[in-house]
Amino acid sequence: MKEWITNLLGRLPYSNYLENKYILSLLILITFVLLAKLVLFIFVHYFKKIASKTKTNVDDLIFERTEKPIFLLILAYGLKIAVLNLGVNEIVTKIINSIMALVFVLVIIRIFDIIIEAWGMTFAKKTKTNVDDVLMPLFQKGIRVIFFVIAVMWILHTWEINITPYLAGAGIAGLVLGMALQDSLKNIIGGVTLLLDKTYKVGDKVKLESGEVGIIHDIGLRSTKLLTFDNEAVYIPNGYLANSRVLNYTRPNPKVRVTVNFGVEYGNNIEKVRKVVLSVINKMEGILEEPAPSVQFLEMGNFSLSFAARFWVEKWDKSWDKKLEATQNIYDALNKAKINIPFPTQTIYLKK
Repeated sequence: MKEWITNLLGRLPYSNYLENKYILSLLILITFVLLAKLVLFIFVHYFKKIASKTKTNVDDLIFERTEKPIFLLILAYGLKIAVLNLGVNEIVTKIINSIMALVFVLVIIRIFDIIIEAWGMTFAKKTKTNVDDVLMPLFQKGIRVIFFVIAVMWILHTWEINITPYLAGAGIAGLVLGMALQDSLKNIIGGVTLLLDKTYKVGDKVKLESGEVGIIHDIGLRSTKLLTFDNEAVYIPNGYLANSRVLNYTRPNPKVRVTVNFGVEYGNNIEKVRKVVLSVINKMEGILEEPAPSVQFLEMGNFSLSFAARFWVEKWDKSWDKKLEATQNIYDALNKAKINIPFPTQTIYLKK
């Protein structure tokens, strides 16, 4: 390549000036700058226009994200030839070769990122499971790490460093690192297990074994984010969730039963109480007819007859509002029907 450029420039007028190695190196560098500019111009005005007419956007992303790294790669190669012409020491050449290796690996990484984002992520969104949605970013990061290792080995080879003695140390370091990251790996495996078992998904209402109730906001590789009804974010390690009980209000379906407990005075007619309360519940909107609402006489308490009004709503996110509405309606209906609601009382007998 160097000889070809020298012969080409030697045919130009004033070629005798090219015998000066500094002038020749400068001309070589200028030539590669112009070449890089030309490639960038072709990318912007030709390749991108052709890519915009295709049905897929993969080629658009490839041209958009690789034009600058390729521009830098051409400049680095021109700088290498210019420096070689100057006859500088070997260290400068190795530095330039290392820079070229990094830029080249950067181009490859960007191409793989585009392929994964354009095809892999699109495919993951079309599947019914969330496993691939979570594993795809992990695969993408793994690819980056592999290419980073390749770049490091390439640079070490450029500097003529034998990495064989370091492999044993790397194995020991990997073992130590694995022990140190044991909890993190357990959480990652727990996250994959939760996704495979379909314990819950984003948007589900759950109750943890520790008592927290909220909506699943995000499922990550290491932890799950729970958003409580007080708008507080709770981050739970996936390893803990995989080994604990989780109550999911949305499975097997989102409908849920609502219970309103109340009590009436002794002496009231049981059937009258049932009739009054059922009439109120059946008039409410958003109450499912099947299973039918019910009013159950539970027990004869210390100071009241205990009842429970139960009905079903279509989705769990409506249960709290309907419970508040039913509680007020039952209270108003019992008052209107002259059915008293007692308060705690205590009778004391004095013995003379």
